Amino acid sequence: MHAHIRRVRAAALLLCGLWPLLACQRSGPAPTASPTTASTPSTTTPTGTLRLTGAGATFPYPLYAKWFYEYQRTHAGAQFNYQSIGSGGGIQQMTAKTVDFGASDAPMSDEQLAKSGRTILHIPTVLGAVVAVYHVPNTPGRLQLTGALLSEIYLGHITQWNDPALTALNPQLAGVTAAIMPVYRSDGSGTTHIFTEYLAKVSPAWQTNVGAGKAVQWPVGIGGKGNEGVTGLVKQTPGALGYVELTYAKENQLAYAAVQNRLGQFVEPTTDSVTAAAAASLGAIPADFRCSITDADGTTAYPISAFTYLLIDPTPADAAKAKALEGFIRWALGPGQELAPALHYAPLPNALRERVLATLGQYTAR
Repeated sequence: MHAHIRRVRAAALLLCGLWPLLACQRSGPAPTASPTTASTPSTTTPTGTLRLTGAGATFPYPLYAKWFYEYQRTHAGAQFNYQSIGSGGGIQQMTAKTVDFGASDAPMSDEQLAKSGRTILHIPTVLGAVVAVYHVPNTPGRLQLTGALLSEIYLGHITQWNDPALTALNPQLAGVTAAIMPVYRSDGSGTTHIFTEYLAKVSPAWQTNVGAGKAVQWPVGIGGKGNEGVTGLVKQTPGALGYVELTYAKENQLAYAAVQNRLGQFVEPTTDSVTAAAAASLGAIPADFRCSITDADGTTAYPISAFTYLLIDPTPADAAKAKALEGFIRWALGPGQELAPALHYAPLPNALRERVLATLGQYTAR
């Protein structure tokens, strides 16, 4: 069993390394990106092009790679080097001032902002869905899961795919005798924050025993690094159940479940159901945009939906970089939004996008 897990982890690392190449193949030359420690940013290339260095979330990386490529293609003065190292790494690098911008699916806490010693703006860019992916051979149809069932599986209380609690909703699992192998993120992860926060909202047992965060003490299962690593582990492990951003499930042809929302409806993760979750929450989004939209109201709202953020310093020392980064963000919130649905991300609602653009006016060089 241990040898099997080592082989699966090796396959996951291989997939992780291939992901930037896959993005490149979809959209042309991708920006430099790798799941490694971010480097100290340099200012210009030998040709005078500004080099902007960022690091963080893997959740939006497929879309960000597309954005960087398209923006660089039409704006020759900017070049991006984004390191897809997870939201926790993005916050750490932003706090250490080793990158020009960070990226995170989980908004920074008050404590993290205080530790950074400066103001950091949260710029929501798009919305996405965290989906429950599974590898159960010869099981027709899409599984239906509830937050309570997901909690019981990750707590180690439900261990078999033919458990009566699962077959009550999914009769096609009755003949499946395989054990469930829960897969989680081994790195500091905004995707984990979204998933565990949702479980904490819907399951008192999860809230009491595990709680929410970018990294938690998982009672059972095996860990993979990045959305890429979890995707690889689930794909290679019969009986596995994991959680990743929707586009990773789509691109890797993994099966994913419909999840019951707070109004009792089983909803598939789509750009429309993610938008419905955001629309139901618009009135409660604060001025700094740090918020949660998991377990949202709305008949068609997918319950594990979230914003993803760029993290920027509103008073950067380098005026040229500030101008270049602001130009990119305004483009991403404009024409860039049209590229989101094809990669299974939902554009920001127009009313929120206008608020974000107004906030971006604070982004001025010293």
